[in-house]
Amino acid sequence: MAATVQSVTVKGAQQSVRTARSVLVLIGFSAVVGQIVLMRELIVSFSGNEISLGIMLGTWLFWTAAGSYLASRINFGERNARRAVGALECALGLGLGPTICVLRASRSIFQTVPGELIGPVPIVLTSLLCLSLFCILSGSLFVSAARMYAQACAVSGSAAGSTAYLLEAAGSAAGGILASLILLRWCNSLQIAAIVLLLNISMAAALLFPVRLRLMVVMPGVVVIAVLLIPWVVPTLEHYSQARLWRGLHLLESRDSIYGKLAVIETGEIRSIYYDGVILGSAPDESAAEEDVHYALLEHPAPRHVLLIGGGVNGGVAQALEHPTVERIDYVELDPALISIARQYFPAQSKALLDPRISLHYSDGRRYLKTSPDRFDVIIVDIPDPQTAQLNRFYTREFFASARDHLAPGGLLALQLRASEDYISPDLAAFLRCINRTLEQVFSDVAIIPGETIHFFAAMQPDSLTEDPQLLISRLHARNVQTRYVREYFLPFRMMPDRMTQVHELLRSSPRTPVNRDFFPVAYYFNVELWSAQFGGAYARWLRNAAQRSFGSVVACCCAPLLIVATLLSRRPRRQRLRATAAFCVTAAGFTLMAQQIFLLLLFQSIYGYIYHQLAILIAMFMAGIALGSWLAIRYLHGCAARLPIRRIAGVQLLLAAAVPLLLFVVSWLAQSSRVSTTWLGAQLIFPLLALLSGMAGGYQFPPATQVYLGEAGAPQGIGTLYALDLLGGCAGALLLSCYLIPVYGFWKTAWLIAAANLAPAVLAAMESREPLAAPAQPASARQIPAP
Repeated sequence: MAATVQSVTVKGAQQSVRTARSVLVLIGFSAVVGQIVLMRELIVSFSGNEISLGIMLGTWLFWTAAGSYLASRINFGERNARRAVGALECALGLGLGPTICVLRASRSIFQTVPGELIGPVPIVLTSLLCLSLFCILSGSLFVSAARMYAQACAVSGSAAGSTAYLLEAAGSAAGGILASLILLRWCNSLQIAAIVLLLNISMAAALLFPVRLRLMVVMPGVVVIAVLLIPWVVPTLEHYSQARLWRGLHLLESRDSIYGKLAVIETGEIRSIYYDGVILGSAPDESAAEEDVHYALLEHPAPRHVLLIGGGVNGGVAQALEHPTVERIDYVELDPALISIARQYFPAQSKALLDPRISLHYSDGRRYLKTSPDRFDVIIVDIPDPQTAQLNRFYTREFFASARDHLAPGGLLALQLRASEDYISPDLAAFLRCINRTLEQVFSDVAIIPGETIHFFAAMQPDSLTEDPQLLISRLHARNVQTRYVREYFLPFRMMPDRMTQVHELLRSSPRTPVNRDFFPVAYYFNVELWSAQFGGAYARWLRNAAQRSFGSVVACCCAPLLIVATLLSRRPRRQRLRATAAFCVTAAGFTLMAQQIFLLLLFQSIYGYIYHQLAILIAMFMAGIALGSWLAIRYLHGCAARLPIRRIAGVQLLLAAAVPLLLFVVSWLAQSSRVSTTWLGAQLIFPLLALLSGMAGGYQFPPATQVYLGEAGAPQGIGTLYALDLLGGCAGALLLSCYLIPVYGFWKTAWLIAAANLAPAVLAAMESREPLAAPAQPASARQIPAP
């Protein structure tokens, strides 16, 4: 009888351990899926700006840290820990769907005019409001589940915290992979939220109800909810929330693809396509379609082979076919869903794609150009201004050089940017001057046509381009091209001598004019400045003033406080120094991990241009690296539980200092290769491997830091404080890199600044490792970290 009771007790304990582990894995799964979904929603709501992404990531980490810290201050008690986790699971599952709906509705609150851009202050307020509930619940749930795990396994707080960190990272990796391969391909945002809800309700049922009640009542109830929710409730909410997102406009269709979110808006007789909140084109808009194509083709005496990157859905392809010398047009568009939706809603403009002279390529424009063996008479870049890092890559010296190498003799490159008919502000002039100088760095001849949209043309042969409107008119008549706007009565007005002289004076570059590069995206900085100047200019003025500071002074301002903190900590008693050193290193590691993640995403985007196709898989591999690093650290601690691993913490911190420059060095080498095999390996293998390795160092840091911070028998309550510091470091990294460092100083200088910021905690940990301190002996059950 006693053996039977003991067997039942052992089975119950094993079941509790398995349940606690499953909860921690589900927390990571729910958090990363929610982050990916909300990140994509925020891109649409705020027009795809990396500033908004940085604010969103910073806010996400801030609220998660707040939830973690708050949970560490509350003691639920041993009996109520399981109930608290179950209640938080239900709340977390219920929170994602309403967060998506509120986020979509918030755009209409701040937009006084439909389609109007939203400024930095509304983005901050929206992020703080919309992300608070879900993130606070996620942070609280992690700490509560770690306590529950400590009770179930009868281990110390440091052991529970290390294993909880590992299991959450493993769940995040699984969520990223599942989102990339299945969820984002076949489900919309609210359907994904419904799946997260059902999983968390099921887990809550496993925590709160006995087995018989779960099987007979709860699980059938979950099935009924799923049957009602996914086919009936979710489509209604999706339609309503999308209508709120585009309030004041007639939404014809909204469609998710693996590359982004498409929306077709109808205003009167005009239909417009938006891609991740940025307008791509409108139809019928003959004026824009004609200007986008005819100016470029008229600059060439006899264009035969044309490459069109973007811009085909609004009629650009049809306009190019009007020129009788054109024999072939290679039209490159990244997303097949864009062509599909254009054929449905822009039939008149899309029928030209059936012409046998058209070769349609579903690829990134830069990637196609780099790998194509063809040479072109005219390359037309018809994409929006570089208002995001993804778009900026079509306006850099590296892209212009790639286009130059694919031009036939006498060929030219054409692009256009928004400007003004009458007045070009100093900020706008600085932006246009940067693009002009970047073109002049690559091409021998650059010509300009001013106007509301300013057109740039670049060629290698000197004096091969013309700014004579009469020559363009004569070519137009000779080719018998029928146009309504690019005509003999409009071209002389557009190219009046005084206007041409004025724009040349404004855009004349100097040696101090910066050149836009892939790894120093200064045009993106100028565009951020222009974007923010539309909303009162406070952020633009701050950014402008901050950009005038030398990089050395910025390094000093960042490193001096860290050195002061390290000096003050060195005067504390030994035990306090150890705890503070561990907290310092974890905060710095959180900052560096976020920096590595942002670098990976932006660098991938810079080279390949389709980050939202790979967003989930890169995040998944990054979290898998954190899980693998945590597992290796736990194995190390299991083998040397008699001493504190402060020396190992110092070594990892030094590795983190070198990690970002090394990452940038590898990616720089990869970006220089034009071989198809290298390009494929880079996207499919090298970048995911870099994400895995980047996460490993940060994952390895947390378990030994937890043991040093909490001690061998530390209370589980301290887990939340250390985890909150890790998240706050990531919050600082997201905000500083996205909103200031990368736009102003580019990738290389930012990488060296991150390296310098890691040296102070590394030196402090190295100094502490010189003084041996044996950990107090503890029972094996409290000291040992169980294998997850």
